[in-house]
Amino acid sequence: MMRFGVSTRLSPAQVIERAIDYFGKLGLAIVERGENSALLQGGGGHVKIIACKNGATDVDIISEEWDYHVKQFIQRISE
Repeated sequence: MMRFGVSTRLSPAQVIERAIDYFGKLGLAIVERGENSALLQGGGGHVKIIACKNGATDVDIISEEWDYHVKQFIQRISE
């Protein structure tokens, strides 16, 4: 299991929407969804995203078996 962190200009809601879209297209299914968090599972692993507004939005991502795609997602939201 790996943990990643990034800050972004996006709102927490935008981060969660983009994560659901990005990982959903890779075949992960939404297991839990909150206002500022989401847990997606599939392919023998999972991705949990938590986004908190603190000036910029701080995003915490926990990944099991999806590290490469998490890194790709981080690049997309940190632009």
